[in-house]
Amino acid sequence: MIYRAYTLAERPRLRSHFSRLHDVAWPPFFRDDAVTAVWPRLYTDFPEYQIGLFDRSGKVVAVGNTIPIPWVGTPRGLPGRIVDIIERGIEARKRKQSPAALSALAAIVDPRLRARGLSTRVVTAMRDLASRQGLRALVAPVRPSHKGRYPLTSMARYARWTRDDGAPFDPWLRVHWRLGARIVTIAPQANTVDATVAEWEQRTGLRFPDSGRYIVPDAFQPIVVDRKRGRVRYQEANVWMLHPVGGAASRTIDKTRRRS
Repeated sequence: MIYRAYTLAERPRLRSHFSRLHDVAWPPFFRDDAVTAVWPRLYTDFPEYQIGLFDRSGKVVAVGNTIPIPWVGTPRGLPGRIVDIIERGIEARKRKQSPAALSALAAIVDPRLRARGLSTRVVTAMRDLASRQGLRALVAPVRPSHKGRYPLTSMARYARWTRDDGAPFDPWLRVHWRLGARIVTIAPQANTVDATVAEWEQRTGLRFPDSGRYIVPDAFQPIVVDRKRGRVRYQEANVWMLHPVGGAASRTIDKTRRRS
């Protein structure tokens, strides 16, 4: 099957497809209010970095969100949270500061078309976009797809798990690895979901009768319930991975490995 990638700047009708696919992509509890507040800026300020994957009939089968950011090439220079990535990109454009890397933010395949290698094509399109824009690296704060099955295992430990063939244990980490990406560092608080107990109970269908830690389906680690305050807090780690984008990115990879 032939697929073509276009940006939102090239195909404005893509906008509704981002909303459609994002609505079905995330667990019901997953809503970082800080990210939600700045996410629309991707579409208004950076349409040339939002990608749609089309099949030969013109159907949108997947989307990808990215943003160009300044980066000095070291693990410590990567933003700690998703909202920080977006805000860094916005601030850099406001100051007319030249970006060095393209940061992936989301890659979503139509649920009806999964297991066809489309996620690989989306990431490849991101890497190609970075190259066309003259950026020296593609970095991705990867949200491992099977981490929710192992909520009591730290992300740092989980990210090191491998299969017998040496490939990463997690399927989504494995997609990036097969494209040449390597782990740079862990972002321990990439996403934060802070809401009322009532909201969490509605979103999850569970009840939290007492304060403490609870395991919630699909959550990467236990949530923390505070009945006295009536609040629930959940923090989720991501795995920063670095993709090669030409010779400059290769040098960045070597430098990152030496300093990590």
